[in-house]
Amino acid sequence: MENELKLGFIGLGAMGKGMAHNLLSTGHELLVHDVRKEAANELIERGARWADSVAEIGREASVIFTSLPGPREMEAVGLGEDGLLASMQQGSVWFDMSTNSPATLHKVFEACRAVGVSFLDAPVSGGPAGASSGKLAIYVGGDSTTFEQHLHLLKALGDEVMYMGDIGTGTSTKLAHNAASAAIRIVTAEVFSMAVKSGVEPSALWKALRNGAIGRTRTFDRMEKYLNGNYDPPTFTVTLVNKDIGLALELANSMNVPMRCIEAAYKDYQEALDRGWGARDSRSPMSLQNERAGVEISVSQEVIQEVLTLDP
Repeated sequence: MENELKLGFIGLGAMGKGMAHNLLSTGHELLVHDVRKEAANELIERGARWADSVAEIGREASVIFTSLPGPREMEAVGLGEDGLLASMQQGSVWFDMSTNSPATLHKVFEACRAVGVSFLDAPVSGGPAGASSGKLAIYVGGDSTTFEQHLHLLKALGDEVMYMGDIGTGTSTKLAHNAASAAIRIVTAEVFSMAVKSGVEPSALWKALRNGAIGRTRTFDRMEKYLNGNYDPPTFTVTLVNKDIGLALELANSMNVPMRCIEAAYKDYQEALDRGWGARDSRSPMSLQNERAGVEISVSQEVIQEVLTLDP
């Protein structure tokens, strides 16, 4: 085929195997490697070629993808003895799809740059089902020109491919996503345990929460006031939310139900009240974290509306 590439994929676990199958659908030659050769059987049956080593893929492939358990494995594959950088050709490209450490990414990036290899971080969100179906979010950090040149390959792997900025920004985005997901689960468990212990039937509670204001809205849609820093006029005040959290904690304490995450949130609302923010919007305490972190967040209303209308 015209402009045929030789691709390499290393790491055929729950995520990597599905992504490698989708790369095969691009029509380019694909070399694969994993610590377990049997993980590649289906891919080999479909036309992929087995590589006996990481170095073999480095020598032969011009675009390489890795999907590995973590920073230690990824660094070993890239910088270890007989690793990728020992054999990759100048001008070749490496996309790391792993969920990684930003410090490791910068270390590998500098090593790649020294030998003329383009390195980009491209962690994914969507789980094994998304990896197989091609319904993945892919967060990419690195050189923007290299990203654009290989966007067609990334789109074979995911339906939401997003360029986030310089090296490491893709991974920072993925870590933010997963940390938020984990925290939301713990908070959900806290409020469920409180309500169920008070006598609410679990399935009825689940249905009720799904049909409330939060349940009817995508998790990250109700962020307009936080993003543009304009908390007036309020839709629900700090005073009212603080009162409701206090009542929830009172109920939980009466039944010996621990609410560590809710208690942490309550402290921020108490601080907001101490600052005289009682009449401000209930999202205004979110700005306290920005102060602690030393960051300023300001997104124009135009950009906010553009994002919200992409997928109403």
